[in-house]
Amino acid sequence: MKQRDFGEQKRLAIIRLCHSGLDSKTLRDELLKQLVAVVPFSYAYFSTTDPATQLSTSSVLVEPPPAWCMGVFIENEFLQEDFNKFNDLLSKNQAVAVLSEATGMEMTRSLRYQNILLPLGMDDELRAVFVADGVCWGQLCLHRDDANQRFTAAEAAYVAQLAPHFADGLRKALLLSDSHLARTPDEPGVLILNGRGEVVATTAAAEYWLGELRAMEKATNHPLPVAIHHVVVQLKAIESGLAPANATPKVRLYTRAGKWLVLYASRLRSAGGDGHISVIFEMAQPAEVAPLIMQAYELTKREGEVTQCVLRGWTTSEIATRLHISQHTVQDHLKAIFEKVSVNSRGELAASLFRMVNL
Repeated sequence: MKQRDFGEQKRLAIIRLCHSGLDSKTLRDELLKQLVAVVPFSYAYFSTTDPATQLSTSSVLVEPPPAWCMGVFIENEFLQEDFNKFNDLLSKNQAVAVLSEATGMEMTRSLRYQNILLPLGMDDELRAVFVADGVCWGQLCLHRDDANQRFTAAEAAYVAQLAPHFADGLRKALLLSDSHLARTPDEPGVLILNGRGEVVATTAAAEYWLGELRAMEKATNHPLPVAIHHVVVQLKAIESGLAPANATPKVRLYTRAGKWLVLYASRLRSAGGDGHISVIFEMAQPAEVAPLIMQAYELTKREGEVTQCVLRGWTTSEIATRLHISQHTVQDHLKAIFEKVSVNSRGELAASLFRMVNL
């Protein structure tokens, strides 16, 4: 089979996967299996993100890297100047970028290359962000360990062509449950880290959630799961002025236990000036999760407003008055909302959304 025909065959297979209704972890595993046949790579990092903060929620790795690697990787993204950072790709509306191209083939210009790729025996890097309707649902890093086989412009274009389908698949996967609905702690969990990112104290609830997050990533050799790394480094970026002061070191994620969890980091102040960091684990309130679910269902801003009114039990007349639109327009919005959420009535809509936000 000609390479062009093979590439087209894999492209169609990848698109089918993205729309096949797989849960997030399975979807990412299967996408990498298909992609490597057309865009070969030696190592991959494939993360979902919280659309509100762009922080990673869980990662799929081809193989677990050394324990030191993840912390250095995330610090590079938030605390150092470098090429092809995920947030930079988002700000430029650029779906895919290749490190060798961005550095003009002078790879040592990149701190990420010096401090991560070289020690791991890797050479080139291809990065992608997966955006649907202006919202980022995931990030991808592919690495190669052969300096003679750097990523080509054709390969970057191939991934860019598939990026919208990846985004749509990740968005839809958020609405699927692969949880085991375990009994979870009722109280918030507290994790205390020292300046070196080492755990110095923890509550029983935090220990439970640490175990859950590690199991989700299948990376038990890592001191901290990726979501915790991200909120801690985001806090440091805010403190150092590298992130906006109004940014929030917080992330929402759906756990194996069938619960929505919120993690956020804050700096502890003490007379000793040790600068410990606390990470809080809390069950997400419906108000935290509802906007995310509405985005996942591809509701427009106005449809989201109408949905929130429905959840409050308002009549068509009350919705029309509050939103300054006609009752006929309210009904048109409701018809579109019912179709997107696959329900037939306001009661079914409320039940479906309450089930999702209260799992």
